[in-house]
Amino acid sequence: MTAEPRHATAPAPAEAAITVENLHKSFGSLEVLKGVSVTARKGDVVAIIGGSGSGKSTMLRCINFLETPSSGRIIVNGEEIAMRADGSPADRRQIERIRTRLGMVFQAFNLWTHRTLLENVIEVPVHVLKTPKTEAIARARQLLDRVGLGDKADTFPAFLSGGQQQRAAIARALAVDPAVMLFDEPTSALDPELVGEVLTVIRDLAAEGRTMLLVTHEMKFAREVADHVVYLDQGRIEEEGPPERVFGAPETARLKQFLQTVG
Repeated sequence: MTAEPRHATAPAPAEAAITVENLHKSFGSLEVLKGVSVTARKGDVVAIIGGSGSGKSTMLRCINFLETPSSGRIIVNGEEIAMRADGSPADRRQIERIRTRLGMVFQAFNLWTHRTLLENVIEVPVHVLKTPKTEAIARARQLLDRVGLGDKADTFPAFLSGGQQQRAAIARALAVDPAVMLFDEPTSALDPELVGEVLTVIRDLAAEGRTMLLVTHEMKFAREVADHVVYLDQGRIEEEGPPERVFGAPETARLKQFLQTVG
């Protein structure tokens, strides 16, 4: 797939930041992904939509090997992940290195509750990337300011709203300066009044040209920020294309029914 450029004056398509080819994933006898292929070029925002159980979150988790694929190819910034015949990683050190290029934001925040926001944000840069602590702290404060939490650096997650915790999780993901951001339904655990503050941060990242794969049930938001939309149904890509076509003129009966259900 080739995403449409966000701006009419955009240059020729950029290199691929992430490529997934013929990805399969089974849990025992249950086949969740049945040959999914997705490409996000540098600067693209790819929105992944679909019903519960369609394989959206599983696909994201396979990309950074939080789940082990059954088969397929995954290429991040031109580097293919070495996989054995059963899909398991052939080189654990490569996986660790690749993960530092992928910023993952989960549904449930996943902040360390016994650490302040600042400590959450500096953890990976200091202990994994070996960034000098003073440098990591300065960068963390900039990122917390960027997501509107500069005054909460010394606060523990339990004293924050869900929206604030998710914005802190975004700052933590940005701390490694990832090549690709992976968002797994980042607003699904939030109360409705808190959704907007998180979407604003993601919209700002899109405007900056951040490469993102965004699993979301916020259809209006996906239509506004995405360059390309992928509709997953029962582990397969049922339809994909630019947002104005996918949302405005869906071609398949399944997508039409899905949009009517969520709309």
